[in-house]
Amino acid sequence: MARRPLSHRLLTWDNRETDFSGEPAINVSDTIFSFLDEEGQGSSLESVNDDVNYVEDENEEKENSENVEDNQFWETQHQLLQSVLCRTTSLESQLRSITKETIKEAKHSAENGCSNCSCKMVNSGCHNCLMKEVCSRLQNAGFNSAICKSKWKSSPDIPSGEHTFIDVVDNSNPKKGEVRVIIELNFRAEFEIAKASEEYNQLVKCLSEVFVGKIERLMSVIKILCNAAKKCMKEKKMHMGPWRKQKYMQAKWLKTSERVTAKPQLSADEYYSSRLPRPKTSMLTVDLLENFPSLHSTAVEVV
Repeated sequence: MARRPLSHRLLTWDNRETDFSGEPAINVSDTIFSFLDEEGQGSSLESVNDDVNYVEDENEEKENSENVEDNQFWETQHQLLQSVLCRTTSLESQLRSITKETIKEAKHSAENGCSNCSCKMVNSGCHNCLMKEVCSRLQNAGFNSAICKSKWKSSPDIPSGEHTFIDVVDNSNPKKGEVRVIIELNFRAEFEIAKASEEYNQLVKCLSEVFVGKIERLMSVIKILCNAAKKCMKEKKMHMGPWRKQKYMQAKWLKTSERVTAKPQLSADEYYSSRLPRPKTSMLTVDLLENFPSLHSTAVEVV
């Protein structure tokens, strides 16, 4: 009797052998490890799914946290800007009233723009002529107003440039010292950015078209808007040009190299009274013989 291999025999509880020679051999070790592999594979898939869900939840929480931070940033900028713009002094209020009234009158008179020059238009009028008009009105009202032209050279941080605006220097209060007020007729446009975010555009809309304020107030506004522009460019993944930086914007109103005082306008009475009188000559005093040597006449004695 041939000896059967162990893999084809099975011992029962009563030590009797059962032959499975007709069946394929069973490898016990393969069966056990196969069972372990199947169970391990199922647990590893569950672990991967758990990891994916964890990463998704973590990304969602991070995104929500960033959105909250962004909203808080823009709300803070709005609050800071409003707190700066809502404050004013009596001097600023007077200058603002005269400036707005002058611009309002210029809009009515300049229907087709300025016919005296070809400079750019602002507020339905010629920019240069409008500045001269505002400056003259302020001088007529007794203020030390002038048209200023700032100019600065290029540096590693900002390019060169120049800018023209109006300022008023007040020395009426010795305790406060010299107070400088800036008047910018095209203020809002200085901060407008193409393809800006909605949050930044809403912030710019808070600015008035014409700015009248102390130099310290202007510097605060510039700082707020430039920080907002930097945030906007970062969110839009756009490069921020050097002309948008805070140093460049400050140079427009700080780097003053020339201050030209416009001549105040005169009233009709003042204009005619200031004119020099023309010399008058009577025909009776003209020496005819001297002026007309060819003229000969006989003297006649008058009785």
